Amino acid sequence: MAKSAMIHARTEIELKKEVEEIFAALGLSTTTALNLFFHQVRMRRGLPFSVEIPNEETLKAFNDSDAGKGIVECKSAKDMFRKLGI
Repeated sequence: MAKSAMIHARTEIELKKEVEEIFAALGLSTTTALNLFFHQVRMRRGLPFSVEIPNEETLKAFNDSDAGKGIVECKSAKDMFRKLGI
């Protein structure tokens, strides 16, 4: 099917830049990624991911990790398993 519909949208400059870098790493153009998203919405008859308001515990975890709190750095998978006690 010919692609002839145009989509015009505004977004934050930095968000666009970061997302386009991710698309490039995945080998996708922004157009291809948007078409993939649209196909998934059509196929699922809704968003292809859950959209939820995070609970307090999750918000705390987000805020803590953004602030660098409670982060455990591991040098390897073996180091990670050791620190997890596995």
